[in-house]
Amino acid sequence: MLADRVDPPDGSSIVTLLLDTETLTDFLCVLAEQAMSYAPKADGCGVTLQRTGRFLTVTSAGTSAPALDEKQYGLDDGPCLQALRTGQEVHVADLMDEPRWGAYSAHAVAAGTRSSMSFPIAPHTDTAGALNLYSPHPHGFDDSHLDSLRTLASQATGAIELAQRMARSRQFTADVQQALRYRGAIDQAIGIIMAQQRCPGAEAFAILRSASQNRNVKLRDLCVDLITRLTGRPPHDPPAFKPPVF
Repeated sequence: MLADRVDPPDGSSIVTLLLDTETLTDFLCVLAEQAMSYAPKADGCGVTLQRTGRFLTVTSAGTSAPALDEKQYGLDDGPCLQALRTGQEVHVADLMDEPRWGAYSAHAVAAGTRSSMSFPIAPHTDTAGALNLYSPHPHGFDDSHLDSLRTLASQATGAIELAQRMARSRQFTADVQQALRYRGAIDQAIGIIMAQQRCPGAEAFAILRSASQNRNVKLRDLCVDLITRLTGRPPHDPPAFKPPVF
């Protein structure tokens, strides 16, 4: 039988939540707290993410999740990591009767945990993770709102994907800005060599490239140095690049 009804999260609530939180970690923290409301017998919820090959509990609610998550990271095994690696939900009805994951089950029972649920987040990506809930009761999730918990895990996936896209956009802007900066310096240096040597642009570029190779200096650094020595100041940066808005 389900606990008192809790409305499941919807598209509008996730947009509001994203707008009300300043960072991805803040967003996931609120998500973990919401998950606890959908699992009335849980005493802890943690959000695990994989970053550069390592596992990290980025946020948690309640009391039990951080220590149980860390034990699984140390063993490199457990329901949390199984959900993360397989992209499948992992439901443990009673850890007292659970033969999987070696020493983890006995450790969890000794710590006062009898059941758990793990939902995959961003499965099969470089930042795969899991939403993990723990309960001190056997069969502690029989009265939980599983569909709502699945929706939260899906929303966490969407938020992580959005954060990754934003990070890639920022990196793209930085890369373009740097390319414009050095492209401008190289063009200015070519113009200087053309004036000094009275040669076409292709020949001026060949002269600069040859000097770069002979001195074992990057072409862009050579051009910046040439302009700075000639004018007494480094080349100006180009106007800030603004990516197009569609």
